[in-house]
Amino acid sequence: MKKQYGFYIDQSLCSGCKACAMACKDKNDLDDERFFRNVTEHHGGGFVPDGACYTNNVWAYWVSMACNHCDNPKCVAGCPTGAMQKREQDGIVFVDQEVCIGCRYCIWNCPYKAPAFESSKGKMSKCDFCIDLVEKRQEPACVAACPLGLIKFGPINELRKKYGSLAHIAGLPDSGITNPNIVIKPNKNAGRA
Repeated sequence: MKKQYGFYIDQSLCSGCKACAMACKDKNDLDDERFFRNVTEHHGGGFVPDGACYTNNVWAYWVSMACNHCDNPKCVAGCPTGAMQKREQDGIVFVDQEVCIGCRYCIWNCPYKAPAFESSKGKMSKCDFCIDLVEKRQEPACVAACPLGLIKFGPINELRKKYGSLAHIAGLPDSGITNPNIVIKPNKNAGRA
């Protein structure tokens, strides 16, 4: 493989605004049931006794997640028709719509549940890093839309060199299963989930 693209996401400052998810939905003309990028809230804590009074230990953080274009994509391995593929030149995992039969094996196999069923076509679809924009040397829609600039896109080896290699936080599947091409700067509370 010549290069492998990936995402860096600074979850430590994410406000949960969902601009990334909405930009993705808009750019890809997704129906109400499909999301290629999901922003989920994780929260906990409450009021705890502290002597004669109570204090709170409430915490919350958001996780913005799309397809991680894994080194070992289970969606590709589990596709019986070969519709789910990984491009050799840049590692982008995509769905060949001409071959897809909509069996949903890809979503059942993906620990991140990244593929989405498009009921109007009876086929699967998923994040492809906005391949049409990338080929024009533009950023994916989610990256361009983040008002805080917390999502970065590029060759994963460059992102790891700059930001480290953490690819797992509480609430996400074990990253050793698929070797996702993502780097995460976790929220300080990410270990609590």
